[in-house]
Amino acid sequence: MPDLRAQLLAAFDIEHREHLESVRRSLAEPGEADLREVFRRLHSLKGAARAVDLEVVEHLAHRLEERLDQVIDDGAGLDAATVDLIHLGLDAIEAQAAAQRDGAPLPDASRALQALGAQVAPPAPVKASGPVEQVEPPTSSSSDRSPEYVRVDAELGERLNEALHHLSSEVQIEAAQVELTQRLRRQADQLERLWRDMRARGGGEGRTSSRAVAFEHALQALTRDLGELARRQSRANWAVGESLAVLREQIDEIALAPAESLLGDLGRMVRDIGRDQGLEVEVRTEGLEVRAERRVLQALREPIIHLLRNAVSHGAETPEARKAAGKSDRLHVTLQARARGGRLEVRIADDGPGPDLARIEAAAIARGLLSPSEGSRRPDEILALAFEPGVSAAKSVDRLSGRGMGLSAVGQSLAALGGSARLRARSPFGAEVILSAPLSAARQTLVAVEAGGALFGVPSFAVRSLLRLRSGELEIVEGVPSARIQIDGSDIVTPVIPLNALLNDAALEPPAPGASAPMVLIHRGERHLLLAVDEIVDVRELTVQDLDDSRIAPGLTLGAAILDEDRPLLVLNPEALIDRWLRNARRLSASALGLAPKETEARQVRTVLVVDDSITTRTLEKSILEAQGYRVLLAVDGVDALNTLRSSDTVIDLVVADIEMPRMDGFSLLQAIKADAGLARLPVILMTSRDDEADVRRGLDLGAEAYITKQKFDQRELLATIGRIL
Repeated sequence: MPDLRAQLLAAFDIEHREHLESVRRSLAEPGEADLREVFRRLHSLKGAARAVDLEVVEHLAHRLEERLDQVIDDGAGLDAATVDLIHLGLDAIEAQAAAQRDGAPLPDASRALQALGAQVAPPAPVKASGPVEQVEPPTSSSSDRSPEYVRVDAELGERLNEALHHLSSEVQIEAAQVELTQRLRRQADQLERLWRDMRARGGGEGRTSSRAVAFEHALQALTRDLGELARRQSRANWAVGESLAVLREQIDEIALAPAESLLGDLGRMVRDIGRDQGLEVEVRTEGLEVRAERRVLQALREPIIHLLRNAVSHGAETPEARKAAGKSDRLHVTLQARARGGRLEVRIADDGPGPDLARIEAAAIARGLLSPSEGSRRPDEILALAFEPGVSAAKSVDRLSGRGMGLSAVGQSLAALGGSARLRARSPFGAEVILSAPLSAARQTLVAVEAGGALFGVPSFAVRSLLRLRSGELEIVEGVPSARIQIDGSDIVTPVIPLNALLNDAALEPPAPGASAPMVLIHRGERHLLLAVDEIVDVRELTVQDLDDSRIAPGLTLGAAILDEDRPLLVLNPEALIDRWLRNARRLSASALGLAPKETEARQVRTVLVVDDSITTRTLEKSILEAQGYRVLLAVDGVDALNTLRSSDTVIDLVVADIEMPRMDGFSLLQAIKADAGLARLPVILMTSRDDEADVRRGLDLGAEAYITKQKFDQRELLATIGRIL
């Protein structure tokens, strides 16, 4: 498929530039460089080069990866000589990619390879006239293979798709306005009936004053106008909804791409890897006609490449071992994609020996992730640790097997996309990794719930059912409150965890007698978990937007959405919630039995005034603080805060204020507080997105107890600061 190969090479041209730019930015300040991130970039570049048969680039990236691994192991950091060496390798990679893109002869990379310590002679340069390396006939115009066209087209689709999601949100808001108008019309009808009844009881029309008649006529006119307005709004809303549906269908044609377009070449890549390793590999691809957002597929391509390489590396066995196990001579690798419940599910499987649980467990103990004294562990507990940094089941390091970074990078990539990765053993043998990601990164159907005074959204793809259970229906199983429920005709026992406790690592308490609570049953495969919440609010399709400054439980959120006009909610990652439960099950079990340490003294409830013009930020901070037992009051700017401080009957113990706000900013609010004799001793924490040294000094000079920048902010820092002050 020459068109597909040209598209893949164009995608590689974009991808390799991004990796090189990132590494070079890091090398500009070697002392501050995140070496793990540089390593990840080189590892990804190696996999991308392998996918498009750029062997020299792959070889160079592998050597750079090895050199950087030595630097990381030594712990001495990057010296000038190593930085120069890495630049030499990057330049050689860039020259190779440029020649491939332009159809020119590939340059000799032996100097860079030798400098990087290659033990074998580098591959001979391949001329552009060769049929494998040639992208297009030399006579083709540059526009035929222009990567810019592919990229602009993809970005255009994404922008249109985002605009559509925002428009959908506005239409939903308009629908609420229609409901409001119809309610006003009904109220006007009721007023008119009441007026007529009152007039009749007052002695009839003959005794009605002219002013009363005028009032009646005005009321009738208002009723007619409201009725006409309601009808017009209803018709307009219906028409816009119909047009929106057509527009969504047409934009999906642009924004969604078949998986074949970005993953279709990977079967050949796996066969080539097998040949390089002296293995015969049979590859089967299924379901690649499924369509998803292009950016989702692009984000998944790199993790899938890594997992396919792992399937060959970890699945390889001697012919004798395969024969003894009753397997065919060839290693079987499967790449399967399908859409289910608004999600894209990709499975990478092999029929090798399967996950080495003992090796993974030993690696996790060596990394300090497990205690050697914990006793026997469930297989899924151990397999979940394979995605932790530094945990690897590879017996050796080569061009295929990594150093415990690969699966960690896969997990991080999926989490950033709002997805998840799971490793499991296949029956009767083999291993399988299941990747789950949204078909659309923006539009999702959410179950809106309230827990701990805050609103959260749970994506509907993971919600099995909504129900209400009484405490009498719960039982303690392995130290955890659990419920026996029926799913698909079978009884299963499912843990019951308050959502607020899971999000904030709070200790579980035995349920109070006679209490009942609404529950959300979430699932991942056969794993189920009941989340107890305060209220189930709504089920709605909403636009999920990125939230850069997420302040609770990093990794547990997919973003934020707005319910109706002004009710923000955090969108939770249900896969991450289940992972969090699996990681903390032992500790939570102990707490439910009263084995976990508890506070012995009743803590005085302190009140915090949160001042911020962003409703999302206010709500998030309120959720964080209330989860820790603080009482929280809210203000939208400095003026509102001063009014609250001077008029509230509640004793306020602390103010947490943003700096950049309308009417009165945080600095002015701080000055006003310190100038007021009744408020001067009130502690104030300033928060801002600007990490400016002059601003920090100004805030502290004005009397702020602390100054927190949002770029470096996490909830632990805020809570620790408040705890220190109070």
